[in-house]
Amino acid sequence: MLMEKDHLEILLEDIRGKFELVLEGHESLSRKMDGRFDEINEKIEHHSFLLGTLNQKIDAVASDLAAHREDTEAHGPVYRVKESGD
Repeated sequence: MLMEKDHLEILLEDIRGKFELVLEGHESLSRKMDGRFDEINEKIEHHSFLLGTLNQKIDAVASDLAAHREDTEAHGPVYRVKESGD
């Protein structure tokens, strides 16, 4: 009976040790995933900033182009904006 109890305690210790290893591995993976999510979020924020900047530049070019067209059309027949197909 004492031998069975000792054997059972050894098995429980072994199971406990393996369970602790699984928990440590889980925690390590969780930290690694959190780090990757942080990196991805930083990249998304950076690219969002770049896209916002690009959109502002495109809007500025469109505005300049519209102003240039209005100025050109204001000169009447001297300067004429040709549409494609004209």
